[in-house]
Amino acid sequence: MLEIQERFDTKGYEDILKAAGVNNVHITEALDKGSAIGFIAYAYEAERTVVYDYSDGGDLMLCDGLVRSVMFKSALKGIQNMLFELPDEGKYDNLRKLRFLAPDSRECSDLDGFMNACESCRKK
Repeated sequence: MLEIQERFDTKGYEDILKAAGVNNVHITEALDKGSAIGFIAYAYEAERTVVYDYSDGGDLMLCDGLVRSVMFKSALKGIQNMLFELPDEGKYDNLRKLRFLAPDSRECSDLDGFMNACESCRKK
């Protein structure tokens, strides 16, 4: 069964922390039968959440779940903007396919609105 859980240590993610250049990076992992199959690395700032990297193993739905989990947690903290500062330009493609980002943007605004828009999809 797939689970998405925040880690409370950063062991194994030292390269991402070093590249991010900040010390308040959080890691959330996608776990299947206890083994990590994906992750998202991010940090909360006062006005936005910054995503530094993610790995979805090529699974678009896993990408969706990882990003939405961080969006939800950000919205609960009152944060309405998410900025993606990814090291691999190719990773922006999935974010645009999922409509997290506009074609020439690296920022998603109005996280509450984005999350609530999905409620109308379930009714269709």
